[in-house]
Amino acid sequence: MKIYETKTAPNPRRVRMFLAEKGIDVDYVQVDIQKGENLSAEMRAKNPLGKIPILELDDGTCIAETDAICTYFEALQPEPPLMGTTPVEKATISMWQRQVELAFMMQVGMCFQHTTGYFKDRMTPVPEFGKEAGINASKYLNILERRLGVKEFIAGDRFSIADITALCAMDFARVVKIRMKDEHVNLTRWYEAVSSRASANA
Repeated sequence: MKIYETKTAPNPRRVRMFLAEKGIDVDYVQVDIQKGENLSAEMRAKNPLGKIPILELDDGTCIAETDAICTYFEALQPEPPLMGTTPVEKATISMWQRQVELAFMMQVGMCFQHTTGYFKDRMTPVPEFGKEAGINASKYLNILERRLGVKEFIAGDRFSIADITALCAMDFARVVKIRMKDEHVNLTRWYEAVSSRASANA
């Protein structure tokens, strides 16, 4: 099997971290998204949306979307569990993963795309929308601050995929100058702990 990705992009990093936590090795094929290699006919045959990462299995089956790829590997190798074991834990992690992705990761991504014009050759940037997305992302840091005041990790007392998504979003957010503030003491504690994991350098 192999994974098509771009080393510098945040979503592929989420998959790499997930696999590093699992101790799973796969082959990676680099795709230059700035040059639009992900939009080629070959890549669209693997994922019609032209997005990466994409997992390609040995039989040619292609699985796109970060969550879907991680779900595949969680089922393939349940230990250590990163998506929960009990019904309540699975649902709680899924809830926080979804919220972090929509309210933080996606907002940071929209801020980046619409304020930097990085993909202006294939989309029409709307700077005001990008600015608003950045504001939304910054506000979500306050929600994480409160949550991490009562829990060690975002979805509970154990490191999970929600922490991976949040860390990758947090690091990517620096590109658009969204950062933690001095009052984010719980978030800072969490960030330092999660950043020190070996998988953070995957």
